[in-house]
Amino acid sequence: MTRTKIVAAALFTLAIAVPTATAAAAVDAYAGGAHGWSPAKADSGMVAVKDNSRDGDPVKAEYYRINNVGSKHTLWNHSGPGTTSYSADGSSIYEFKVCDENYGAPDDCSGWKFP
Repeated sequence: MTRTKIVAAALFTLAIAVPTATAAAAVDAYAGGAHGWSPAKADSGMVAVKDNSRDGDPVKAEYYRINNVGSKHTLWNHSGPGTTSYSADGSSIYEFKVCDENYGAPDDCSGWKFP
């Protein structure tokens, strides 16, 4: 075997043996003081919601998982301004939105996002 063929074979073997990591970019959603994103912590089974307002009202993320299509889940963040809450890990999240709770008035909600 010629040296060129040996090098080419080695590079081909290395390309197959070392998986390429393609990180999925997080999809963001904003509404009032709520900011949410998924995947969170580079995990397609997690969503996050951050409270960016100082109005004293909580924020939430509502989401659906692939393995339980008909069941809406809600992640609340009652911890106050500047804090972030993360959902438990599970099957991939396929749809989510965030809302800024407005007691006594309709919530400010984003549209549905698809990570």
